[in-house]
Amino acid sequence: MTKTMKDVTSSVLLIYTGGTIGMIANPETGALENFNFDHLLKHVPELKRLNYRISPYPFDPPIDSSDMEPSHWARMVRIIAENYEMYDGFVILHGTDTMAYTASALSFMLENLSKPVILTGSQLPIGTLRTDGKENLITAIEIAAAKNCDGTATVPEVCIFFENHLMRGNRTTKINAENFNAFRSFNYPVLAKAGIHIKYEPGLIRKADRTKPLKPHFLFNTNVVILTLFPGIQERIVTSLLHVPGLKAVVLKTFGSGNAPQKEWFIKQLKEATERGIVIVNITQCTSGGVEMERYETGMHLLEAGVISGYDSTPECAVTKLMFLLGHGLTDSEIRQKMNSSLAGEITKR
Repeated sequence: MTKTMKDVTSSVLLIYTGGTIGMIANPETGALENFNFDHLLKHVPELKRLNYRISPYPFDPPIDSSDMEPSHWARMVRIIAENYEMYDGFVILHGTDTMAYTASALSFMLENLSKPVILTGSQLPIGTLRTDGKENLITAIEIAAAKNCDGTATVPEVCIFFENHLMRGNRTTKINAENFNAFRSFNYPVLAKAGIHIKYEPGLIRKADRTKPLKPHFLFNTNVVILTLFPGIQERIVTSLLHVPGLKAVVLKTFGSGNAPQKEWFIKQLKEATERGIVIVNITQCTSGGVEMERYETGMHLLEAGVISGYDSTPECAVTKLMFLLGHGLTDSEIRQKMNSSLAGEITKR
């Protein structure tokens, strides 16, 4: 457990992109209205007791998370970069549906990050009687403002905070559309748990190099597709997908520890695709665990076809990482090398 200090001068920029947490019910009509910071303070008066300088930055109009695009990620990065020296931390209020994609993308786009960027949201609007948004918001702000005894940020990375758990953003997946425990980090332990106290796990949190300035990135190439294998998958479907004009990369969701059908046509299609320069990354369909392509003969055949391992990457992370690397004009070999490397703590190599 890390000892942290509370500094009344701590400042947090609250970026509202959209989502349920910012919707407030009109007491007269019952209709849900978009984010208004004054209304937020009314519904969450505890924010005034935090002794932090909290400044709002709402998207106008707000973005439903189902409509989230890389251009919106770039906008968030630009807001953070332009305000980086003025705030100790950043909280992004975001819809839950694509929050894990945004968190993964931002982890790559904010190179040399040394301050917290905490994404949170809620399953119920902030003004609802049983809302989970209130605790999520208050604790996310506390984490974004938290400092170690030497004045450095306690959690200098992109995270998701939801239902008492702080998780590395690029390790997180939405798992529940009904209950408050909407997110889970299956392949990496939580960075902190919020109870009576917020208990941080300093050995799990990425260490920032404060000698390096923040290096924001904005470029993406979205010519990526996810191909999920299933029994009975048809050759013409796979062939058609692998020949989509402009396709640059494929996230291949295989069985178990990285296994796939051994049909001759299937391996042939993968091999021809990689020879055309399409990067194919193998991740497991399982929620927990990762790909070990050398473990079984089926995985070895994929390696021979030029497919590379995605280790224990989440689908959200694999997709956004490929988009990020493709957007920067790297060669196929450079992309393959970086997909096999941990850029922001997103994979564990055994």
